[in-house]
Amino acid sequence: MKYSAISANANETESSTTGNESLKYFQIPNSHMETFWIVEEVVDGDSLKVKQEFTQERREIRLYGLDAPEVHFSRKMREDEAKTGIPASLLLQYGLMSLDYVLQVCPPGTRITLLTELDNRTDFWLRDLAYVILPTGECLNELLINKGFAKASHSYYCSMLAEYQQLNFLAKQNKAGIYLFIDVF
Repeated sequence: MKYSAISANANETESSTTGNESLKYFQIPNSHMETFWIVEEVVDGDSLKVKQEFTQERREIRLYGLDAPEVHFSRKMREDEAKTGIPASLLLQYGLMSLDYVLQVCPPGTRITLLTELDNRTDFWLRDLAYVILPTGECLNELLINKGFAKASHSYYCSMLAEYQQLNFLAKQNKAGIYLFIDVF
């Protein structure tokens, strides 16, 4: 009988490519993890309202490192219309596509884990910034960019920004999600 040994390095390589992709988020320096949060409402493609399962504390969460088109006519939509040259009515349709994707992968009732960078906790509107880890172990932030339903954004700095920019570039190249219809949003 022949013994086939597998080195520790082989196991590490295999596990890092076949499973827990979100492990990198738990290794972000100076970050804080919070468990037992439940999605109450998906506001749009980059914002959620959540509730802590035990304390019933409620928060509005803005996802780190990305921007999705708006789902309501607003000041931001007018700014996006001016920047991109895309009519607001079309941007609204893209926003609804992004919202629909989030509702598919993270509908209300989903239990999530929040990861926050302690040096960068809130946005301009005082919403809490977070990476959202789904029960599958996937990061919602990364999924949205990878699938082309949000673009990488430096509006609110995060440690994953360089990786998100690379994923955004690949989503454009692959014509994923919204990029199937347009190159810039």
